[in-house]
Amino acid sequence: MFDGPLETLVRQLAALPGLGSRSAKRIALHLLSAKGTKLDALMRALTEAAREIVTCNTCGNLDSSDPCRVCQDKSRDKSILCVVGGIADLWAVERTNSFKGQYHVLGGVLSALDGVGPDQLTIDQLLTRLRAGGIREVILALSATVDGQTTAHYLMDHMQGMDIHVTRLAHGVPVGGALEFLDDGTIATAMKSRASL
Repeated sequence: MFDGPLETLVRQLAALPGLGSRSAKRIALHLLSAKGTKLDALMRALTEAAREIVTCNTCGNLDSSDPCRVCQDKSRDKSILCVVGGIADLWAVERTNSFKGQYHVLGGVLSALDGVGPDQLTIDQLLTRLRAGGIREVILALSATVDGQTTAHYLMDHMQGMDIHVTRLAHGVPVGGALEFLDDGTIATAMKSRASL
């Protein structure tokens, strides 16, 4: 039924997280029905994002500047570092307005099944930041999954001997829950009631 550029568009949309082929077809139809407004605006936004958005070399966040706005914010507490698995997790915590420290994005979590080891994550960069000094608390804000908890234990092992207080999010985060999908209240409450490991 589809061929050429339309098939390519549907295939590219279907490859996005959370979209299947039916959703991709509906989106493609919606964009192409308003080609002069919505499609052109989307193309401009994608082009600008590809050109302007960079990865922060300090924390791993995405922004139009390096270091990012979070890292540049002088009002934030530089002595508290929140370690998250991905950028969506950082955004989820920021959305709650409950944390005013710094971040470190690991780029995922350890997963033997998916072939993700320490070398695929930014663990070495994290340890370098910690050894540089100035950080008194590390919050391990990792998803409450087996892989998230395995990553937390791995990090705790590598932080032993450092004069750093290590905490984790409270158990209000459901087991098996991914941080990026939790509601603001749950994340804010978990952040406020974090516990030592």
